[in-house]
Amino acid sequence: PIGNCLGRADARSASRPQRASGLSFMAFVYILQNEDGKYYIGSTVDLDDRMQHHLGGYTPSTKRLGKLKLIFSQKYQTLKEARSIEFKLKKLKRHDYIASIIKDGFIKIKS
Repeated sequence: PIGNCLGRADARSASRPQRASGLSFMAFVYILQNEDGKYYIGSTVDLDDRMQHHLGGYTPSTKRLGKLKLIFSQKYQTLKEARSIEFKLKKLKRHDYIASIIKDGFIKIKS
C-alpha cells in the first residue's frame, strides 16, 4: 500500500528553503520503504528535514510503518510539479510500478 500523506510538514518547518528573488527552489518526490516492504511516497522542498521528521516519528502517517529507509528520490523544478507527480503515483496504488521506478532509477510520469 502507498501512504496517504502529502508531505505537508515541510510547509510548517522553520528550516524550509526560501526563494531568492525570482528564483525557484528544487523539490523532490521520494519513496520510503519499511521492513515489511510497504512503500510511502511523499514530496518536499527539503529532503533532509523531511527525513528527520519521518525517522524521528514526528509524521503520523509514517510513524505506524515502523523503521523506514529512503530508497528513492527525484528532483523537480517546483513543489507544484513534485506534488502533481506524488498524487499520480499514489493514485496508481501499484506496488509493481513503484518497484520498477526504484529499479529504473527514475519516474516516467509527467506532471
